[in-house]
Amino acid sequence: MFGEVRTGAEDAGGARRLPSDARFGPAGCGRQDGVRTEARRWRPRRKRHSLTNVAQNQSDDTGTRPDERPPARLRVDGIDAARALAVFGMFAVHLGVVSYGLLPEEQGWELHGLVRGNSSALFAFLAGLSLALMTGRGTPVEGEPLRRVVVKIVTRSVLIGVLGVLLDAFAVPVAIILTYYAGFFVLALPLIRARAALLWTAAVTLAVCGPVVSFLLRQDLFPAQPRTGAVTSFTEFFLTGYYPAITFMVFVFAGMAVGRTDLTATAVRVRMAVGGAIVAAIGYLGPWLLLHPMGGLDRLTEAHSTFLNGAPLSSVDPVTAEELRWNTIDAMHSVSGQVPTDSWWWLAVGAPHTGTTFEICEAVGQALVVLVLCMLLAERLPRLMYPLTSVGRMPLTVYTGHILVLAVLVAFHPENAAGGPFQLEWFILGALVFASLWRFVLGRGPLERGLGKVADSAVVLTEEVGGPRNRRS
Repeated sequence: MFGEVRTGAEDAGGARRLPSDARFGPAGCGRQDGVRTEARRWRPRRKRHSLTNVAQNQSDDTGTRPDERPPARLRVDGIDAARALAVFGMFAVHLGVVSYGLLPEEQGWELHGLVRGNSSALFAFLAGLSLALMTGRGTPVEGEPLRRVVVKIVTRSVLIGVLGVLLDAFAVPVAIILTYYAGFFVLALPLIRARAALLWTAAVTLAVCGPVVSFLLRQDLFPAQPRTGAVTSFTEFFLTGYYPAITFMVFVFAGMAVGRTDLTATAVRVRMAVGGAIVAAIGYLGPWLLLHPMGGLDRLTEAHSTFLNGAPLSSVDPVTAEELRWNTIDAMHSVSGQVPTDSWWWLAVGAPHTGTTFEICEAVGQALVVLVLCMLLAERLPRLMYPLTSVGRMPLTVYTGHILVLAVLVAFHPENAAGGPFQLEWFILGALVFASLWRFVLGRGPLERGLGKVADSAVVLTEEVGGPRNRRS
């Protein structure tokens, strides 16, 4: 989720439990198990009674009380680095190929094809991972700590959803994802206590069955309607929108499953990298096999082409047939959310934002590999990765900021709304500089800090309202 992500083992009561060699040691900073450790000497806490102080002293990402916090904080910076790449990928999609100054047009389109769909999927994957870390990592929290963290998640979801609606009101030519994400967090709550095996089962089941169910529902009951905003109805949110939940919850569940494992263990990382590469290969090779050697592209062309009017592709000359095939390929890469329902062969494609099983495999596999690489780089080159991890620590601030900048550019230069060369590079450079300076001087991002304070205050408020019942539980 948006905000800081910490990791560490947790005991049954919800408080984090550190390895034996990290519980007692000199104050200061060190390295442990490939994760940056910030430790401090224990000293007695003075009791504070104001609601603000209570909220500030609670952990950002768990449901533990202030006096249950561990004496050290562990953070996997590679998660932040991966989140920053997801944000920059969305920059690249939103600004378009024309804004790439350092790449020739052909390579620019290749980059656009690589990040389109995959960046938003990676963002959802990391959101699910954050949810798992917030709720106990390998040992899900229970009882009162669980109730507190659920209040935090719901509060953040509401605020993120409202922010998404406000950003959508600027009418920037971008499909705002925040409103969808707010709903994804709520949909994940029923599995918030699930272990990795159950979460992977849910992800795989939805990845295999979801596209078929979506196809049938959209074919007979919920045909796609013209879109007037990022998300304007429950049907758009679940089935027909830019980021339909029936597709994106796979990424959230997969991220939660990864968050239930020990990300500092070498064996876990090797399995993630190898498994991710295999899954991504299935996502890329499956469509090629079905569409080309098995003739799926021709069947799609016959169903999609108005020129053929139902005639077989073999009825036209080879040059025309090849041109019609390329028209179909262009149609595949123009999909934004889900495939058409005029042919079952659409479920064999793997292009971005098609919501097919193969596209999901591509995105999940690449997310696993990217996460492993980012963790390795962040551990071995922490200073070099500092600007990138800084962006990843304040993704909500950076994402919102780039939408606001785009709104200003569109308002004052509507004729040049598409931007120009090097605009992407300036956006990325500006985000890196801003996030690095803000983190160095003030720490947590402004929107992340505000979101955390409101969520903590909501926890305190619910405990005050619950009164004796919460204290007895």
